[in-house]
Amino acid sequence: LLIDVTRIDSLRRVEEGDDQILFGAVLTHAEFEDGDLPDPMNGMMRTVASGIAYRAVRNKGTLGGSLTHADPAADWLTALIAADATVHVHAAAGERTIPLSKFVLGAFTTVLAEDELVEAIAVPRLSAAGAWGCHKLCRKAGDFAEAIGAVVVDPERRFSRVVIGALDGSPVLLETVAEALASGGAEAGLACVDSAIAAALPEAPPVSRQLHAVAVRRAIQQAYGA
Repeated sequence: LLIDVTRIDSLRRVEEGDDQILFGAVLTHAEFEDGDLPDPMNGMMRTVASGIAYRAVRNKGTLGGSLTHADPAADWLTALIAADATVHVHAAAGERTIPLSKFVLGAFTTVLAEDELVEAIAVPRLSAAGAWGCHKLCRKAGDFAEAIGAVVVDPERRFSRVVIGALDGSPVLLETVAEALASGGAEAGLACVDSAIAAALPEAPPVSRQLHAVAVRRAIQQAYGA
């Protein structure tokens, strides 16, 4: 049997809270792109959605589907790990909530059991002072990314996170860069990007490390308006 789960109301819900918004798993990229849904990240979700593949894909592709597919080059995966999103999973035995950073085990591999279904994704709200940057490098528009850098900083929440994606496996957090941004701002963060990339990707070819370093630097510059 072929079952269309996109008509299930609980998978299409949007629940707004004071500190986060819960999005049903089958909401499409196009709905985020078009501004039909609220954006707790001060515009980041709309921007990320608009850069996914092509409009035909965005009309049908879903937020939960993208995260569950766990393609290392997927835009949502890197961006929402940077946002500290969590995944709400449903099964006959009950429900559980998993940080997105722990949801993906590797390329196309997640912690989901055979009887589990991603029901929703919770995305924290950025404060008015919060900022973000997302930059990906690909050969042409709509192509799979060769490097992705995502940055989210929110002084009011004392939150800072830097993530690189489009790797051979799961996205990687650059904690030293995030700490530098939190303590010293853009200049301090930019100064340690190269060393952080080298430490995170010691076996990667030099060209790959350079591409990821460029993606992260541009994401930082975007977040800080530089």
